[in-house]
Amino acid sequence: MQLFDWLAGSLQWLKDFVFGVAAQVMEMPVYWAAPVMVFIGALDSSLLSLPEVNDIITVTRIAKNPNEVWFFPLFPAIGSVIGCLLLYAIMRGGSHKITQRFHPEAMKKVELIFRRWGFLALAIPALLPPPLPFKIFVAAAGALGYPLKRFAATIMIARTVRYYFWGIAAWFYREEVLQAIKWLETHFFIVIGGAVGLVVLFFIIRALVIYTRRRTPQAQSS
Repeated sequence: MQLFDWLAGSLQWLKDFVFGVAAQVMEMPVYWAAPVMVFIGALDSSLLSLPEVNDIITVTRIAKNPNEVWFFPLFPAIGSVIGCLLLYAIMRGGSHKITQRFHPEAMKKVELIFRRWGFLALAIPALLPPPLPFKIFVAAAGALGYPLKRFAATIMIARTVRYYFWGIAAWFYREEVLQAIKWLETHFFIVIGGAVGLVVLFFIIRALVIYTRRRTPQAQSS
């Protein structure tokens, strides 16, 4: 019961934070909103996870202020680059506390992806929204000594494309975006529950596939 209460309280805090910050940024003049977005973007891409906050604020702000579509998406993109550079530097320094945050097997798999796909291993996760993991690729880039200038350029380009995509979509579909944000706020817990359920289902299917692959050679040998 206590676990359920704690989970409910955490989700309520997350909802209040996301939509509370979004509402405040909506009312700010751009010279205040810009540094706030850079700061939030840096937090989200470094050690603190704020899922979808940047996307929600960006689309809502542009839906209400269409003339800002030309420059506002740059602010979360710049913040994301700063946060990624911080995580990159920590991993480059070999911090064991940060390394322990990621499972060793997952880090090994990401390293193999890096060696095979190069910058695409960083660009694609930077483009796509959660639940696709992103920070583990940033951490792996730092641990592997990925070239700093190429790293920063890749993140900046990918994040700029991502946030301008949302911004342009919000510019074209302003009323629909505002209605969608209201719907998301009303059904926040259902959406979060569905997302968590999909993640759990993914790991269950993944575990079954691994178990089946391991059992097949044993059955053939016996």
